[in-house]
Amino acid sequence: MIDLRSDTVTKPTPAMRRAMAEAEVGDDVYGEDPTVNLLQERAAEIFGKEAALFLPTGSMGNQIAVKLHTKPGQEVVIEERGHIYNYEMAAMAAISGTLARPVKSSDGSGILNWDDISAAIRANDAPYYVARTGLLALENSHNLAGGTVMSAERTGEICEKAREINLPVHLDGARIFNAAVAENVSVADLSKPVDSVQFCLSKGLGAPVGSMLVGSRDFIDEARAWRKLLGGGMRQVGVLAAAGLIAIEETPKSLHVDHENARVLAEGAANLRGVSIDPEKVVTNIVIFDVSKAGVSAGEICMRLKEKGILASPFGNSIRMVTHYDVTRENIQTTLDALQTIL
Repeated sequence: MIDLRSDTVTKPTPAMRRAMAEAEVGDDVYGEDPTVNLLQERAAEIFGKEAALFLPTGSMGNQIAVKLHTKPGQEVVIEERGHIYNYEMAAMAAISGTLARPVKSSDGSGILNWDDISAAIRANDAPYYVARTGLLALENSHNLAGGTVMSAERTGEICEKAREINLPVHLDGARIFNAAVAENVSVADLSKPVDSVQFCLSKGLGAPVGSMLVGSRDFIDEARAWRKLLGGGMRQVGVLAAAGLIAIEETPKSLHVDHENARVLAEGAANLRGVSIDPEKVVTNIVIFDVSKAGVSAGEICMRLKEKGILASPFGNSIRMVTHYDVTRENIQTTLDALQTIL
């Protein structure tokens, strides 16, 4: 099968499998797993932060950040298509007692500016009977907006304004390495001004399991306790951290290939009957195209693609396809040929 549903479907590389088999391990709940410790130290170093924590999932990392940055009864300002708001099962309400305040980006790109954000903020001068804003959550790259990227300059401007009103900023950087490659900057450049950042090892970076939460040392010390409370305390988990080390050291070098394949896919799809997409807006590895004028539903198209050995995800009137290192240029052409036949 050609699996374009997500970059979460990547298989660990041979190098990862060897590292996992040979990993030195210990009990991580006691802080004694040397491979986990090395991964955490290296992640903090790469992001220019004081400390990092290995977690089983990105959702856990995001939700721990929400918990530590907020108080019950506060709101979290977030772009309306943000993952934390849409795909984490209202965990911010269940775990932190907070409410999302979704905001639409003024240009439709999914990338917020301070004017978009400030209109939704309820600071201490707001009437006593409304919820105060406790956190601003950003996403880079932005999944449901088609892998769009927030520049380091935009992030810096937003964080500077947020700091003036003592508003913490958390970055859902699940695919921040893709964003960094697209911008030709480092992940540290993209995340320097934020208070905390979560990034996934198990998406385009290719590790089988795991995400990282990065921030100040005090923040990570608290996060470690919340990881345990939420059931994320793991034992000889160095067998997974070993793959994560290769993921952050080696895989970013080839992410540009995924981006090139995504652009080829977008350009090809733009020429198909009933498909609407602007290929110039595809800058990372996510391709979302509208098929509302195709005369056949997105779900039907994906079902027919599956019959041809191709997996994709329908989203309303659109279809999402995500490239990754298990997808070749030949796979892209096969997919385009199948789409042309169906449409």
